[in-house]
Order: sequence, then structure tokens, then C-alpha cells
Amino acid sequence: MGARLGDLSERLADARDLDALGRCVHWLRDLYDVEHLVYHSVRSSGQQWGALTYDPEWVEAYVDNDWQKIDPVVQSCFNSVMPADWKSLDWSGRAARALLGDGMAHGLGNQGMSLPVRGPSGQFALFTVNGRSNDDSWGRFCASRMDELILAAHYINERATMLDGDAVAPSKALSPREIDALTQLALGRSRAQAADHLRISEHTLRVYIESARAKLGAQNTTHAVAHAMSRGMICL
Repeated sequence: MGARLGDLSERLADARDLDALGRCVHWLRDLYDVEHLVYHSVRSSGQQWGALTYDPEWVEAYVDNDWQKIDPVVQSCFNSVMPADWKSLDWSGRAARALLGDGMAHGLGNQGMSLPVRGPSGQFALFTVNGRSNDDSWGRFCASRMDELILAAHYINERATMLDGDAVAPSKALSPREIDALTQLALGRSRAQAADHLRISEHTLRVYIESARAKLGAQNTTHAVAHAMSRGMICL
């Protein structure tokens, strides 16, 4: 995980405009060997922007039909902070079925996972991976990559927010031990492994993590790691 996120962080740091960020999304799609990868942001003003690998005809049809208003993925993620597995959503309505059918006709895979991301000033974004596989294979992919996908989603969102001109909320400086704790988690180590590596107790590790999370204004530990990475506080 650390190597892939390190490569992504370097590519995003070199992205000087939104087109370059779009190329990062295509690179990440190929790296994960999935059908499609999507980052779609909605600012508090209602302005939208996306970096995605979908067929342009499908994107045009989606916009023309105003499908975001009935899309079960959008509705689920807008009202939750949890990732949404597409197959767990309600597609029983006629409009939702039409949406899904048209998407499949335009090359969408039969599997999807979308992660909600919230930024400053009411900004909301969706980060989606879409694949073509059986349920067991997709389940294993999501289970093994979930923490990494969450970090990638927040990192891309931070860079997009910066390039698009939205202010990123300032954060307090982290102490060396707080940086050490988050770095261990970013490398994919469990809390027990991280504590052992740093030669501290799990209780002390938890204190450092919670302190860092509060300073960064993060919703959870994974979010804190993403914030710290995207702002150059930790490097892998």
C-alpha cells in the first residue's frame, strides 16, 4: 500500500491543473486494473467537476437525463459517511433500473464501490471504483484495498480542492510522535504493530492518534492519515 500511495502522492504533487489531475485518475485506474475510476466533486455553490474514465457518451447521457437526482449511489453517499457497495443499494425503481441499464450499455462493470468525501465550505465529492468480476473476487478486492482507497480519495480531493481554488482549512502542526504514529498506519501496520515498532503501548499510540486527528479536524483515523499525507506532513 505504501508504495502505491507514495507514487500517487508524487504524481498529484506534480499535477498543476485539473487536466493533469485527470491523468492521475486514469493512471490509478490502470494501476488497480479496474474498469473505471471516478472522482466527482460538487462545491457548495453547486458547481461540479469530475475526473473520470467513463465513456463520454455515458457522461453526457447522465447529465442530460439529470440522473444524479435519482442515482442510488449519489443518494446513499450524500446521506452517509460510509462507502457504498452498489449491489447493496436499492435499484428496484424504474428510473434507477434505466440508469443502471444505460450505464452497463456504455461499458460500466457489474460491480461498484463509491466513497463519500467531504471538504471545506460544504464541498462534497464521490470517489468510485467500478469493476467487472464475480461477487467473491470483488469482495476480496474491496476488503484488501478499502483503507488505501479511502486515503486515495481524500488525497485526490485535497489536490482537486487546491487546484480548483477552494480554501483548505488550516491545521495545527503535528508533533514528531504524532507524525510517527500516523506514518505507521499509512504504511499499513495495525495499531499493535505500530505500537511495537515505535516501542510504546497501544494506549499511548491511541493518545497520539487522537491528538493528531483533533489537530487535523479529521472525521476518523483514516481521514487523519489522508489529511497528513496530502499536506506533506508525512511521507512514505
